[in-house]
Amino acid sequence: MNKISHVIKKIAPNSIAGELGIEPGDVLLKINDNEIVDIFDYQYFMQDEYIEVLIRKADGDEWLLEIDKEYDEDLGIEFENGLMDDYRSCHNKCIFCFIDQMPKGMRDTLYFKDDDSRLSFLQGNYVTLTNMSDDDVERIIRYHLSPINISFQTTNPELRCMMLNNRFAGEALKRVKRLYEAGITMNGQIVLCKGINDGEELERSISDLTSYLPQLESVSVVPVGLSKYREGLYPLEPFEKEDAVKVLECIHRWQRKIYSEYGVHFVHASDEWYIMAGEELPESERYDGYLQLENGVGMLRLLREEFDDAVSKLLALEDIDIIKEKASEELSIVTGKLAYPYILEMAEEIMRLFSNMTIHVYAITNDFFGEMITVSGLLTGQDIIKQLKGKKLGARILLPQNVLRSGEDYFLDDITISEVEKSLQVKADIVKSSGYDFVNTILNIE
Repeated sequence: MNKISHVIKKIAPNSIAGELGIEPGDVLLKINDNEIVDIFDYQYFMQDEYIEVLIRKADGDEWLLEIDKEYDEDLGIEFENGLMDDYRSCHNKCIFCFIDQMPKGMRDTLYFKDDDSRLSFLQGNYVTLTNMSDDDVERIIRYHLSPINISFQTTNPELRCMMLNNRFAGEALKRVKRLYEAGITMNGQIVLCKGINDGEELERSISDLTSYLPQLESVSVVPVGLSKYREGLYPLEPFEKEDAVKVLECIHRWQRKIYSEYGVHFVHASDEWYIMAGEELPESERYDGYLQLENGVGMLRLLREEFDDAVSKLLALEDIDIIKEKASEELSIVTGKLAYPYILEMAEEIMRLFSNMTIHVYAITNDFFGEMITVSGLLTGQDIIKQLKGKKLGARILLPQNVLRSGEDYFLDDITISEVEKSLQVKADIVKSSGYDFVNTILNIE
C-alpha cells in the first residue's frame, strides 16, 4: 500500500465532490478498488464515466461512493500533496549541475535535486531517465503521457556516464527508443560543456537524435551555466565568441539538412549563443512554434514579436491620442545583462512613440552567483538593491516575473519585493513574460 496519505486540501465550489459531502481533511483511499500511487493514477482512473471512490472521513468512517459522471470530468478535489507522492531526488552528480554551484546558507528547498519524470509532464522539467524503472516507462506508455522532456547531454553512452557521474546513464538512453516506438512525444536538451560534448560529440548527438523524429519534436542546445562557486568541482571553461560561432555553424547546418527532409528545424540554439557570437537572432519561423522557450530558445525573438504587435495594435486605437497624453511617467526597467540590449531597444521605441515617457533600463550584474551568470531569472534582491541605490528610478521599477520563485513574492536570496521597495523607496511592478504585458505595464494600461 502506498505510504503517502492522499489528504484532500480543498473542494471546488459546485463540484461533484462537494455535492457528495467530501470535505477538506478527508483522505482518498482507492478508485475502482485500485490503490492510487500518484496524480497520474488519479487522473487515469478519473477518466471513466462510472467510478467507485473510497474515502476515509475525519472520524475514521469509510465511505464508498458510486459516481456517474461525464468522461474526463473531475471531482473538483485538490490534494495537499499535488504530486500525491514523494518527489524523487536525482541519483546523478552531473559535472555541470548548477545546484552544486550554489553558495551555502540558502533555504533547503533550493538544494533539492529532482529527477522525477512525473514533473516533466506536470511542470515541464527535464529528466535524465536514470531515475526511471522499466515499470515507470511502461506506465507512461499505458497512460500515454506526453510530452516528456529529456536531458540528453550526449548520445555517447560512455561520455554520458562520465558527464552524469552515473554508470547507468548510458544504459538509460535505451528507454528513449522504447518511448519512441510507443509514439510518446518528446523534447530534448543538450547542456553543452566546452571540450567535452561539443565539436564532434555534438555532431554525433544531433545525428543520433534525428532517428527519433517525429516523436522527438525538438532539441535545444544551451551553454553550461558557471557560477563563481566551483571550488572542488569538475573544471569547466566558459565558452568564448569563437566557440559560439562554431556551435551556431553546426546547428544551422543541421537545421538546413533536417528541414529539407522533415520540414522542421528540430535542433535549436538558445539565445545566449547568438548574443555571444554577435549574430542576429533567427526569424520566428525558424523556431518551429517556440517549443523550447523554457530553455531560452527564441524567448527574445518572441518578446520582440509580441512587443511589435502590441505597439501596432495600440497605435491603431481610436483613443490613442488620449493614451499618449496620459502616458507621462518616469520609471525604470530591471533586467539581466543577457537581455539588456533588447530591452533597451524596446524602451527607446516606447519613448519615441510616447514622448512624455522617461524610461531608464538597468542591467544588473550578478555579483551573487558571478558575472558569467547573465540571465534575469537568477538575479537576487540584494544585487538589485545594491546596484540601484542612488540611481534615477522614477515612480516605479519594473521587474521580470522570472526573478521571483513560482507563486511567491521573494527572490532566490529570500529578499522580498516589499524589502526591495522599502530599500529603494519606489514601487515595484512585476512584468509577465510576454511582449504584450511589457507594453501594458510600462504604459500602465489594460
